[in-house]
Amino acid sequence: MTIKTRFAPSPTGYLHIGGVRTALYSWAFAKHHQGEFLLRIEDTDLERSTQESVDIILQGMDWVGLSPDNANNIVYQSKNFDRYKVLIKQLVEQGHAYPCYCSKEELAEMRERAEREGTATYDRRWRPEAGKTLPEIPAGVEPVIRFKNPLDGVTVWTDLVKGEISIPNSALDDLIIARADGTPTYNFCVVVDDFDMGITHVIRGDDHVNNTPKQINIFKALGTTPPEYAHLPMILNEQGKKISKRSGDTVAITEYDDMGILPEAMLNYLARLGWAHGDDEFFTMEQFVQWFDLKDVSASPSRMDGKKLLWINGEHIKVADNTRLADLVEKRLKNKGIDVSGSLKLADVIALVKDRAQDLAALANECAYFYVKATPDEADVAKHWDEDAAARMQRFADKLAQLDTWTAESIHDLFKPFCDEEGIKMGKLGMPLRLAVCGTAKTPSVDAVLALIGKEEVLRRMRG
Repeated sequence: MTIKTRFAPSPTGYLHIGGVRTALYSWAFAKHHQGEFLLRIEDTDLERSTQESVDIILQGMDWVGLSPDNANNIVYQSKNFDRYKVLIKQLVEQGHAYPCYCSKEELAEMRERAEREGTATYDRRWRPEAGKTLPEIPAGVEPVIRFKNPLDGVTVWTDLVKGEISIPNSALDDLIIARADGTPTYNFCVVVDDFDMGITHVIRGDDHVNNTPKQINIFKALGTTPPEYAHLPMILNEQGKKISKRSGDTVAITEYDDMGILPEAMLNYLARLGWAHGDDEFFTMEQFVQWFDLKDVSASPSRMDGKKLLWINGEHIKVADNTRLADLVEKRLKNKGIDVSGSLKLADVIALVKDRAQDLAALANECAYFYVKATPDEADVAKHWDEDAAARMQRFADKLAQLDTWTAESIHDLFKPFCDEEGIKMGKLGMPLRLAVCGTAKTPSVDAVLALIGKEEVLRRMRG
């Protein structure tokens, strides 16, 4: 049997971290078993679903690199309405579903009673049973179609994350599977699509646990075996509360790109939000696929940790290809008005400074002073620029000008003799030198920085 998983977002908003983690676990499970990972767009809510949201979902999936195996044949529920209607008619004919003519007022009364008595909301007054007389069909009313859930027993499944879950069928409503206008509803469409797509494992958020027994019973009514289910616990914000749009916790996954997070770092971080492989924190997606098992997914909620995300991002920056990083950083430098098209290669600069940055914005700042001298911070000037610093920099510039070979080593070899001659410690040379050339007191080894910037530019800045 080929393992098939799916990610099935609704295009009524952007793709956020919870959705990406679900997609990641579904993708990893399929790839671990040499199976297929499929994408389905659940756009049956025609009023709220937008093409803009579809595009944002696809852009987010593309950014993190979770390419579905059906990328050229993505399933859209809105294109399957004819299929749904055929099966709804079949269920009615087979006695597994029935028309219901309840008014809004009647349904409101039922909800009030259900809340008061703790029972299922719908009282099944239109459910046909042997010996039961149904109400008179009201004139001019288009019915909804309800599914006949079992009245007795329990619906049980072994959840691959949460263990055995048992729901009494008496707690389940006869859910609506087709609205009065004929459009199918979520729980029914999901079942049909999972069946038609051959989905073997449904990995999704635990907010769907209550939907699962309904879907299992629809599968059985259609005469087929349900897939296996794994429900992932929610992700909490840094305060330990449920992530919500109202509190500003949720952002589109692509906004992390704007924040300077690498996609592989985002996936690495999300992989660890609810799953563990020993004490491993930093790993590649190839390793993750090799290690991933649903039995290692925690049944408890996970909490966002911005510092942890930045740390992991910094680790990925350290091992990332410098040319690739240069392409990403160049865009940020151009936004600052900094041109990097000269002889000093940005990839070489990045190789020197990337250990100092945990995001691409910080990395761009570390690279900027190689191309344009920064404006020194007043506090740094007050601390490191004494009354003799300007003259001292001119004297050291004269020493640098005499160098025939411009390397970090040749520059470094000037430091001690010059300090001895001036009767100063290295701090009195190195810190003012950083300010004079870079405009900042925080740089890598100053000899390496000067060597990379180049002799002509260094002397120009020191004598300017």
